[in-house]
Amino acid sequence: MKIDKILENGIIKTKDNRYIKIIKINPINFNLKSDLEKEAILNSYKIFLKTCDFNFQILIQSNKEDLSNHFSQINNNLIQEEKNIQEISKKYINYIKELNNNKKSSSKNYYIIIDYINKNNEIMDVQTHAIENLNDKFFKIKDGLARCGNIAIDLNDKEQIKNILFSFFNTRIYSNNK
Repeated sequence: MKIDKILENGIIKTKDNRYIKIIKINPINFNLKSDLEKEAILNSYKIFLKTCDFNFQILIQSNKEDLSNHFSQINNNLIQEEKNIQEISKKYINYIKELNNNKKSSSKNYYIIIDYINKNNEIMDVQTHAIENLNDKFFKIKDGLARCGNIAIDLNDKEQIKNILFSFFNTRIYSNNK
């Protein structure tokens, strides 16, 4: 994807005149719901999918957790503890490090990506039309996912978008820095 610029509202303009919007999703924990709630959520999700008359992509990004602050806090508290507590704490740290190294401990970010492609050459102000179109799609997604219990967040800060793009395109670098 060849990016031309990121507009002030967080929309990405590509060199081939496509406009892209990234929406962050805060999902519910489906596994903690009762069977009746799960059925209601799935029905709401089906309705959401049927009402979206446009294409979108769902991206799930896993990140290895950075637990260094947690470990240093435990180590700072160890100085004042008895030997038994110190040993248990050291075993705990080693166990968590092992889990984290095996990528069993990770956080996930969920995104929906929508785009606008100008197919109508008669539109005078393509950028304004693209922004309106993407915002309409965003509100449709936000409303549909809210009925399922999820929260859709409009990412409109240029720095947020730059960080997300960096993490998408540089996964090895990004995951090693986490």
